[in-house]
Amino acid sequence: MSKGDDWNAAIIEEFRANGGRVGGQFEGAPLLLLHSVGARSGKERVNPMMYQAVGDAYAVFASKGGAPFNPDWYHNLVANPEATVEVGAITVEVRARTAQGAERDTIWETQKERYRGFADYEASTARQIPVVILEPVG
Repeated sequence: MSKGDDWNAAIIEEFRANGGRVGGQFEGAPLLLLHSVGARSGKERVNPMMYQAVGDAYAVFASKGGAPFNPDWYHNLVANPEATVEVGAITVEVRARTAQGAERDTIWETQKERYRGFADYEASTARQIPVVILEPVG
């Protein structure tokens, strides 16, 4: 298991033990667990991530800490947009789509205003960080 996997596993465990609340760098931030299907492996993957409520949907951000390439979970959602999220104590089936244009820009600017780290991620990469909308199904 990689260091990143260990880190995610600890956050996932804390999230589930505390009804969706965690401490550390995510304390007080809106956090969800994204269940996606691996684009190549076909295996379920679970990733904790910050989100922004957008109506009844959830916006998540493929920042990967400002890395020059998108995170694996983003590629998984592009290949397999049907996913599930755990938000607090509820589980919701969702369909993912990448926000474009003014919709993306509005959500992204709000996220940067609320959480300065996202502006730092943007400044450290040449790519446009995708904003993914997770819309409840049904």
